[in-house]
Amino acid sequence: MSEEERPPNPRLHEAAPPPKTLAEILDRLPAQPGVYLMKDRHGKVIYVGKAAILRVRVRQYFQASTGDSRDFVPLLEGIVGDIETVVTSNEKEALLLENTLIKKHQPRFNVKLTDDKNFLVLRLDPEGEWPRLEVGRKLGDDGAWYFGPYHSATSARQTLRVVNRHFQLRTCTDHVLHNRRRPCLQYQIQRCPAPCVLKVDRGDYGDQVRDVRLFLEGKSDELLDRLRTRMQDASDKTEFERAAHIRDQIHALESSLQEQRMVSTDFVDQDVIGFHRQGLALEMVVMSIRDGKMVGSRSFSFGGQEFPDAEILSSFLGLYYDLQPAQPDEVVLPFAIDDLALKAEWLTEKRQKKVQVLVPQRGPRRDLMELAQKNAAASYASRRNATEDTELMLAKLGKRLRLVNLPRVIECYDISHVQGAEPVASMVVFVDGKPEKSRYRTYKIQRTENDDFAAMYEVLSRRFRRAKDWILPDLIVVDGGKGQLGMALAAARDVGVDLPIVALAKEKEDENPDRVFLPNAKDPIPIRPNSGEMFVLQHLRDEAHRFAVTFHRGQRRRRTLRSALDDVPGIGPNRRQALLRHFGSLKKIREASLEDLVAVPGMTRAAGQAVCQHLAAAAPEPAEAPSPAEAEEDAVESAFATVDE
Repeated sequence: MSEEERPPNPRLHEAAPPPKTLAEILDRLPAQPGVYLMKDRHGKVIYVGKAAILRVRVRQYFQASTGDSRDFVPLLEGIVGDIETVVTSNEKEALLLENTLIKKHQPRFNVKLTDDKNFLVLRLDPEGEWPRLEVGRKLGDDGAWYFGPYHSATSARQTLRVVNRHFQLRTCTDHVLHNRRRPCLQYQIQRCPAPCVLKVDRGDYGDQVRDVRLFLEGKSDELLDRLRTRMQDASDKTEFERAAHIRDQIHALESSLQEQRMVSTDFVDQDVIGFHRQGLALEMVVMSIRDGKMVGSRSFSFGGQEFPDAEILSSFLGLYYDLQPAQPDEVVLPFAIDDLALKAEWLTEKRQKKVQVLVPQRGPRRDLMELAQKNAAASYASRRNATEDTELMLAKLGKRLRLVNLPRVIECYDISHVQGAEPVASMVVFVDGKPEKSRYRTYKIQRTENDDFAAMYEVLSRRFRRAKDWILPDLIVVDGGKGQLGMALAAARDVGVDLPIVALAKEKEDENPDRVFLPNAKDPIPIRPNSGEMFVLQHLRDEAHRFAVTFHRGQRRRRTLRSALDDVPGIGPNRRQALLRHFGSLKKIREASLEDLVAVPGMTRAAGQAVCQHLAAAAPEPAEAPSPAEAEEDAVESAFATVDE
């Protein structure tokens, strides 16, 4: 048969040719749940992710209006050479596979929180020959019990020492166990029954193994109940020496467990996550609470994290609990993550018992979460090199803003008013990335018209004229857009000052990143939302806004109090000031008795009676609802009753 007459081989036409362009790759993605692996042109995995629908999720990376603010997303189109997918039955399987592939490939664009070698675990094999507790680095599917993980060798070995002190398990290796001819020192100090050379009851040894498990799981109440029952049984059998030994063990454990503080009355096993971030530096804390008592707290430090907070926290949970041998009843988070329900389902399957993942808004769990947040902040302060982190952030900020000098001293300005009434301004100063509150200043705007631009020009003009008294900063940031920046530059030019000035405009929509405007630039410069440089600018802006609003409300409160007391006969500026300082709000002055008013320094009985009569006549009828203006006035007075005059 000739070549032309030979029928075609169907197998040669079954598989389509491999796609060559990115568009062809995207067209062939499956519309099913699974995991995707993005590879560069050399075949190296650069990113791993999971998706409910692979085709929809992966296509989003390459759309112009993706809305994804991560810094690597715009680079993908020029880097990606291939996209490999693994289809799974559901999202939960995709989550498990994603964790495995991230640990295996260590992609450059995934959140790099930790890997296996950063963790230590304690291993106890109940089926082993005379089980012993040992330190390891890997979890195995071998039926053994694993405890931890521990973030340092010190914490792991400290736990091991406590167990060896209070429980009688062998500490020698299998080789020593099979080759020893006489008991070692551990037997002499009554810390091991010496199963290597002596006849030991396997039931008693098994009880010790189970006791160790309860101790390491933090179930101290159950452990002590077991020991007391065992002591009573020994006493009933007239085995008084054994009963005395168990009694001493109970006393030693109770003394050791006294250090554990009761922090919850729910008596459920909880892991409470603390999260503290300053720019690229990140500190996370896992507080372990068992039976209402805090049994441990582990800290994790990370740097160079420009991912959104929710993505970092989600990745941390996946990697941490993939290594964690035991899951709690509840995992308490400081804020919500996108796949919260999926994480709860995954943990429930791992534990084979329901696990809740919660973001508390109030109550005892909220208190625990705030405690974990404080622990994370304290751990950051003690473990991080703050100077190094600050230098890095300031260097990046200077580069992005095209500054000649490092912006060590930065001033930020904000205007505050309510519908144009009594506008004020604030100036906050950061030195080396930290607030320098002694250098904060406030301004009362002298202009009467409602014009934020004119107010900014006035404030900065007044500031620049005092350049001889106040040394000018390395950078000035104004809260606003191009208009405010123009006024700031005009003030500097008119006074004859030359220094870098930028503007930071806050978007109305939370999803949109803040915009940074530079002089002589039509469009804002792009700064990633989670970058260190944006962290510094936002911290400045928020502090300036807080300080301005506080000052403005204080001014309104003083005006309200003074206006209410201006017409009282016998109440002059000194007495009005004394009442203001003593009571703090008009509401409290109204509620005060005559004797309370007379007790204020400088007040007389006649003046006190005049105040009572005037405020009683001016007060609204009890049956009437307060007007919106009066309700707002009372709210302001109440909120700022403690402001120092």
